[in-house]
Amino acid sequence: MVKVKICGITNKEDFFLASHLGADYLGFIFYSKSPRHTGDKLKELLSLETNAKKVVVFVNPEFEEVKKALDFGADFIQLHGSEPLSFAKKIGLRKVIKAFRIKDTLPDLFEWKGVYAILFDTYVKGEAGGTGKRFNWNVIKPVIQEKVFKIFLAGGINPKNVLEAIKLKPYAIDISSGVEASPGKKDPKKLKLLFELLKKGASSSKN
Repeated sequence: MVKVKICGITNKEDFFLASHLGADYLGFIFYSKSPRHTGDKLKELLSLETNAKKVVVFVNPEFEEVKKALDFGADFIQLHGSEPLSFAKKIGLRKVIKAFRIKDTLPDLFEWKGVYAILFDTYVKGEAGGTGKRFNWNVIKPVIQEKVFKIFLAGGINPKNVLEAIKLKPYAIDISSGVEASPGKKDPKKLKLLFELLKKGASSSKN
C-alpha cells in the first residue's frame, strides 16, 4: 500500500486522528505565510507520541530554525523553497525531503541523489504550496518508473481522486487541503474516507 503523508497538522486532535487512521508521515508547516503555520505549537506537536514519522516543512529557512526542529523531534526536514544542495547537505541528505513545484516539465534532479525523498507539488505563482490544485501527473511518470528516488506526490489530492493518484505508484502521497474543513483544521469525515478508499484500492489491486 502506498505510504501516506498528512500535512498541515496544527493541533493535537488532527495529529492523533491521522496517526490512528494509519498515516505514515505527519507534516508540520513552519512558514509564517502559510495559514497552516504551527508557530509556537511546533515543539509541543513534535513531542507527541506516534508511529508516524514527523516531517517539518520549511520554505527557505535559516539553518538554526531547522536545527531546532530536529532537536524538538523532527524525523525529516522538507525543503519547499529554493534551498541549494549545500543547505540540504548541512542538514544531512538522508533527513531531507526536497520539494519541487511542477509547471509542465521535470526539473533536473541529478544533483539531489542521496536525499531521503523528492516531493512534487503544483506550481502556482506566488504560492509555496497548499493550493489544492493539481498538476499534470503524467509529467512525473518517468521519475517514478526509474525508482532512483522515493517520490512523494502532492498537489490537489483528495478523496475524489486519490485512487487515480495511487495508480501512478508513487512511494507516497501527500495530502493537506484535500482533507480539510478549513485551512489548518482537518475534516474527520474526509480523513476517514481517504483511508477507507486507500484500503479498498490496495485490496482490489491484489485481486
